[in-house]
Amino acid sequence: MAVDNSADNSAGNSAANSVESAVRGTARQSVSVIGLGDMGTALATALLAAGHQVTVWNRTARKADGLVEKGARRAESPAAAIAASEVVLVCILDYADVAPLLAADGAGAALKGRVVVNVTNGSPAEARALADRVSDLGAEYLDGGIMAVPDLIGKPSAFVLYSGAKDAFERSRGVLDSFARSVYLGTDPGLAPLNDLALLSGMYGMFGGFLHAAALMRSADRNVTAFTREVLMPWLRAMAENQLPAMAAQVDSGDYGVTGSNLAMQVSHDAIGDASRAQGVSTELFDPLWELMKRRVADGHGQESIGGVLELLHPRERRA
Repeated sequence: MAVDNSADNSAGNSAANSVESAVRGTARQSVSVIGLGDMGTALATALLAAGHQVTVWNRTARKADGLVEKGARRAESPAAAIAASEVVLVCILDYADVAPLLAADGAGAALKGRVVVNVTNGSPAEARALADRVSDLGAEYLDGGIMAVPDLIGKPSAFVLYSGAKDAFERSRGVLDSFARSVYLGTDPGLAPLNDLALLSGMYGMFGGFLHAAALMRSADRNVTAFTREVLMPWLRAMAENQLPAMAAQVDSGDYGVTGSNLAMQVSHDAIGDASRAQGVSTELFDPLWELMKRRVADGHGQESIGGVLELLHPRERRA
């Protein structure tokens, strides 16, 4: 993944070490994990395996039982969990529940001098608002976007995007690198959720394309597993490696010169839609992109590449 972080690139590049090499020789720290769903439990498990002093709290107390058996300390309240550790890792459902937890029953007073690492899913605006609130309580704030499922935590393929207080990030690396490769994006707390959501949007677009392709195959009684393994995946890898970097450069430059088939040719006839309807396959996943492509041509950009469709989503004049 290429991320343009200017002055922060060096920090991001230095974070690209494997989990194992980053943890080796790093001072152990005290860390509290608030929220023990599947992901929070996976994070706490990896932290224990790395030798950190781990305190855990969850609204449903029994969810901590397995971690306590492995050596974690059980906190009776969020305030007790916060007071127990240098680093406070929050992993719950959404931002609406984070602020109340950090202010309940004396928790706010306990935050002073701590580093709060929030890996809850949310928006850039929510991250910035929470960062201000945490700062007002005397703590430093990092927002995190976990790019892994629970089963991948602690493995080399897992990585987490971070943004916020840079000094806090560096001081907390011993904790953060224990469960995933750490990628620092910059001091704006909103950068981690923005990048997280951008990556997820790319993933869901890929899933949408796969589901339509799979429906076409199944409509002809073809084996979807074989099609995916032998044909679709090699094709998508080739397209991703060759086309996406070129399209990204076009977006950055604003020059959408044709790198393959121009947009007018691509919308000259609705082959995918016609074939899908003939096979009894809905075009609901494909239609939004198809309509945008036709609009771009109608606006006089038929000689461009498909990358120009982005200008209908976020016109260049809106750039901050």
